[in-house]
Amino acid sequence: MNPKLPLIDLHRHLDGNIRLQTMLDLAREHKLKLPGDTLETLSQHVQIHGPLPDLWSFLVRVDLMVSVLADLDACRRIARENVEDADREGLDYVELRFSPYFMARQHQLDPAKVVEAVVAGIEEGRRKARVKVKLIGILSRTFGPEACTIELNALLTQKAQITALDLAGDEKNWPAELFVEHFKRGRDAGWSVTVHAGEAGGAPSVWAAIRQLGATRIGHGVRSIDDPRLMDYLRDHRIGLELNLTSNVQTNTVPSLAAHPMKQFLAHGLLATLNTDDPVISAIDLKHEFEKAAPGAGLTADEIALAQRNALEIAWLTPAERAALLAGKGKS
Repeated sequence: MNPKLPLIDLHRHLDGNIRLQTMLDLAREHKLKLPGDTLETLSQHVQIHGPLPDLWSFLVRVDLMVSVLADLDACRRIARENVEDADREGLDYVELRFSPYFMARQHQLDPAKVVEAVVAGIEEGRRKARVKVKLIGILSRTFGPEACTIELNALLTQKAQITALDLAGDEKNWPAELFVEHFKRGRDAGWSVTVHAGEAGGAPSVWAAIRQLGATRIGHGVRSIDDPRLMDYLRDHRIGLELNLTSNVQTNTVPSLAAHPMKQFLAHGLLATLNTDDPVISAIDLKHEFEKAAPGAGLTADEIALAQRNALEIAWLTPAERAALLAGKGKS
């Protein structure tokens, strides 16, 4: 990790990054049942310390996490705490993404009010933090196109506070073609587009994200390695990859860090970056990804610095914001 370059996390789910203590606090406040009532016992059900059978075993833990979001104050709190935690980690810039429908669903909250609460919580966190924060809205494809329409409408109520639109969830059973109109509306609103693809699905899901939804960044994109033509396209069109090394091993997207294609992506000239995904669930922070996971994936110090530079290039920053980040690290 190069200290002269900004520390940037472009792929972090705020609804998958709730403090264990906050889960306990909210469960007690709302009289909710969790599988553990201490930090130690709860962590056994939330945090991962080795590979799981598949992505869905990972997502069960995210479901457990959001089960404590019983009211709008809880949504506001976890958004604020995400900013505080990113600041405490020493991040210079973070893009936090969230699914308002997913957060609202278990306790039948109003998704639009959830968006409002998240925006308010982010603003509260910003007031005391040094880290720069932007928000990405997620459409949860797992719940189908009609639910995603509700979710999109909710996000549009805070259009100016959202930077980009994402599609996450079951990419195998809910293909991109079902969400073309949703993403047209998102682009018309002035948002950038990133899409989860090439994680549970293959290289064709990455092509679909680009061609049908207008993605200029891909969340994960690991299976791009299977298609040489796609590799060339990603390089030539400067489409960024938001990679998550530890998460990809835990979800069995790759069998091990050593088998991760990150090094090949960088060698091919792709704008590959290092990110955390769901830090509390994965029991990591971004420095762990740079200092432990990246070397485990065979990355040299120069390649790790390249990933940092890539993150600065593909981050949704204005030229002035990008210059300010560099100036903050002592560079002109």
